Amino acid sequence: MDVSLLIRWVLAALHLLGYGLALVAIVARTYALRRCSSPQSLSSVFLADNVWGLCAVLLIVSGSIRAFGGFEKGASFYLQEPLFHVKMGALVIILLLEIAPMVALIRWRIALRKGMPPRLGRAHRFATIGAVQIALLVVMVFAATGMVRGVGVPGTDW
Repeated sequence: MDVSLLIRWVLAALHLLGYGLALVAIVARTYALRRCSSPQSLSSVFLADNVWGLCAVLLIVSGSIRAFGGFEKGASFYLQEPLFHVKMGALVIILLLEIAPMVALIRWRIALRKGMPPRLGRAHRFATIGAVQIALLVVMVFAATGMVRGVGVPGTDW
């Protein structure tokens, strides 16, 4: 078996798994944040947040290697592809939306380590952010599958 083909296959599989796991993690964190009413309920928030963070790294690293590492169609293909820009735009918005929850969850972890009760007043707002991130992740999946099929590219059946 060609090593390059094997690497492309593994990278594609990891990227797809990253989407599925990220969706589960964001849904779990959003659900946990909606139910968060005391410091005792934070363990499920933190667990889902950790998984979401690992999935984000997996998606960004595997996607970057696939797009710009010479294993797939190459940077010139992706950079001229309109749905790639939609996908990257959704990713940027997800990451920007993640700043406030990420900072707050870090502060909550620090407060708990110091034996202080964290301020949980914004937990429901962070759950709303999670719902938006879920929708944007779905947009990314539709953009990715559209790219593979040439949706929006001149000269294709679409």
